[in-house]
Amino acid sequence: MTQTTLLRANDYPRMPWKNGGGSTEEITRDGGDALDGFGWRVSIADIEASGGFSVFAGYQRIITVLQGAGMTLDIDGHTSRALQVSDPFAFSGDSQVACTLLDGPIRDFNLIYHPRRFAARLHWLDVRAPQRVFSSATTVLLFSAARQMACSLDDGAWDILGLHDCLRIDNPGRLLALELQAPTASRCCLIELTAVSVNPA
Repeated sequence: MTQTTLLRANDYPRMPWKNGGGSTEEITRDGGDALDGFGWRVSIADIEASGGFSVFAGYQRIITVLQGAGMTLDIDGHTSRALQVSDPFAFSGDSQVACTLLDGPIRDFNLIYHPRRFAARLHWLDVRAPQRVFSSATTVLLFSAARQMACSLDDGAWDILGLHDCLRIDNPGRLLALELQAPTASRCCLIELTAVSVNPA
């Protein structure tokens, strides 16, 4: 049975980074309660100053600036392009990573997942008119970067999301239809996560 959970930004628990260099608001994860061991996790990080990122060995990461002028990343000695609002960037959690802020503190949105356990897709969507998207992923996350937007699952009741709220949909595998609407041009992030089948040796 499909289950939906509306997660409010005001309720996200705050926790320190693994390396102690900043803090994170955890939105949701697939399980566990430690900073390692989960299959996937989404969060918002506050970066007050340039500095190093935590290492998440065995994981993949996708980061998107939410607020602020942006940053560049130094990844194993290679400098990324300038990352600005709504510009996602993927890198390995095994890498040695440090950020340089372009002009003051930022907030960013993070997906961390274990690629041997989950397949992941992340899309930033522009909601300028009502639109419908489809997914058969086992977990679908809709993260709002708008002050207000609405989502209806399979033509059902509307969930109203505020800024940085997240709608989590746990799905047994059927094809879902999500209709998205917003009173003004808005952006949201759609994440699709599906457990990877492991064939016995």
